[in-house]
Amino acid sequence: MEQHYKLYRVKELADNDMDFVKSLAEAFLEEVPVDAERLKKAVAEQDFYNAYQAAHKMKPTVDLFELGVLQDLIVVQDWGKFEKEGEDCTRELELVLSAVEKATAELKADFSL
Repeated sequence: MEQHYKLYRVKELADNDMDFVKSLAEAFLEEVPVDAERLKKAVAEQDFYNAYQAAHKMKPTVDLFELGVLQDLIVVQDWGKFEKEGEDCTRELELVLSAVEKATAELKADFSL
């Protein structure tokens, strides 16, 4: 439990209400993997607008669950926001996608979802 994510801030937000913590984990599982796929597709297609939108939407949750890739996600977000055509954010994107994948699998197992 909590190898690829941390619940400290989640529990603090939920005032240690484990039903609410589970609800937040469910929300993570419903939204973040979908947004990660959207981000992956947008970067591959050099769709700056959707890359920015997906990364921006993911930021609070990635931060709350402390996946350890917030700075990498910000690099990808800024790539989209400032339309950095000549720059490559693939390394940061891969780190974010890997962290989301690992956290997703772990949350599913830890909360039996």
